[in-house]
Amino acid sequence: MRTLRRLKFMSSPSLSDLGKREQAALDERGAQQRQACSNATWNSIHNGVIAVFQRKGLPDHQLFHLNEGVRQLLKTELGSFFTEYLQNQLLTKGMVILRDKIRFYEELQKEEEEATTLGAPRMSLAPIPACEDSTLGMDHPYYDVARHGILQLAGDDNSGRRVITFSCCRMPPSHELNHSRLLGYLKYTLDQYVENDYTIIYFHYGLTSRNKPSLSWLQSAYKEFGRKYKKNLKALYVVHPTSFIKILWTIFKPLISHKFGKKVTYFNYLSELRAHLKYDQLMIPPEVIRHDEKLQNMKLGRPPPLVKTPPPRPPLPTQQFGVSLKYIKDKNKGELIPPVMKETVTYLKDKGLRSEGLFRRSANVQTIKEIQRLYNQGKPVNFDDYGDIHIPAVILKTFLRELPQPLLTFEAYEQILAITSVESSLRVTRCKEIVRGLPEHNYAVLKYLMSFLHMVSQECIFNKMTGSNLACVFGLNLIRPSNGPSSLNALVPLNLFTELMIDFYENIFSSQVVPCGTSP
Repeated sequence: MRTLRRLKFMSSPSLSDLGKREQAALDERGAQQRQACSNATWNSIHNGVIAVFQRKGLPDHQLFHLNEGVRQLLKTELGSFFTEYLQNQLLTKGMVILRDKIRFYEELQKEEEEATTLGAPRMSLAPIPACEDSTLGMDHPYYDVARHGILQLAGDDNSGRRVITFSCCRMPPSHELNHSRLLGYLKYTLDQYVENDYTIIYFHYGLTSRNKPSLSWLQSAYKEFGRKYKKNLKALYVVHPTSFIKILWTIFKPLISHKFGKKVTYFNYLSELRAHLKYDQLMIPPEVIRHDEKLQNMKLGRPPPLVKTPPPRPPLPTQQFGVSLKYIKDKNKGELIPPVMKETVTYLKDKGLRSEGLFRRSANVQTIKEIQRLYNQGKPVNFDDYGDIHIPAVILKTFLRELPQPLLTFEAYEQILAITSVESSLRVTRCKEIVRGLPEHNYAVLKYLMSFLHMVSQECIFNKMTGSNLACVFGLNLIRPSNGPSSLNALVPLNLFTELMIDFYENIFSSQVVPCGTSP
């Protein structure tokens, strides 16, 4: 009997296994559905940010869904990639637009300087400085900041709360204003009113790349203003917000308290302020009033005055960034490897192979722009002067990212996407075939780069950069479609292809046969 009971007891788990299998199948289907939902969410964020950078507005309901999408995304396994992808792929596109704007104004500035030299009248591009308060004494603890008139006390709103205005157009260029002092001045001013309810009006017009604070400053400012400042702030009116401001607010809204977020209101026109406060008491800068008039004219269908855009200037003979490999080769006596690539790779080989996080860490944006300018002007660059091994690493990635045609070429994009459909044992062979189909110049530069990245991966015990990690960093910098940025679904095959080139460098690039696509 004891044996029979044992057999009966041992047979029962087979029935429970059926339930476990069914549950496992349900879990797997649920995981697939969640993954599909995450992919759709990611793509909606991708499309939303790109639309903003292309000056396409987003209606409020799309902004709401975008905000909810970000909240969901941060809870999934894709959340860890969000920041890096947003910075490297999406914001890069926006920065190109901003860079073009900066270049346009720089060209206008040069023309004005030339006109001044010839005795012609000059019109200033900079906003008219605010008149200094006659009651402001030199003994004011923040006189250096207060004299610009950035902050103003503007009476009371309709509920009797004190109103303080912040005018971006009165902020001087960043090199003329100590932003730490500006933060101190903000706290000094608000300390006089935070014990009672108060309202802030933020005039966004006039904030440009020349005078805007860094994102790190904004983050530290939010942390500096503790509960005593936020509690009695009853309203924050943002006048003339741009789509970029709205999208950034939406993306970072999950990190901001819900109560504070409800206090923010957008006003597209100055007239909307009249319903909330005593408009005549406001000291609105003339530049803001003129900008509002232009917006009103556009609303009524009146076309804005035409602005003559100067034709693009040809690149300098020594240009390195933003020009084709062929251009660099022709201007450097037929050298296949661009000077900026050769110098950064040589420096990193000598001093950076064992640096932890190589190619994953960022560097100061202004420093990178300065080094780009030096290279484009043909001036020497000594990376020892900067004391940061990650600067040449960022310069190398930036060079690859700004090539007009990616190193792996637009033509190879679809072939590379299909690498995941190839049987695992045949992927290296297929990768080798695609690489051999590149133009000779691209092949030579790619081989030089992959030789170096393979060397970096061999030191992964020190630098923590395996072939897979390097592929995540370089994949999007080596290949992209001709019609815009890569989609989320393209990340896996692009990174896989890059990882194959790094890990199997000796096999893929060992052929002595001249690659296809060469010129006779």
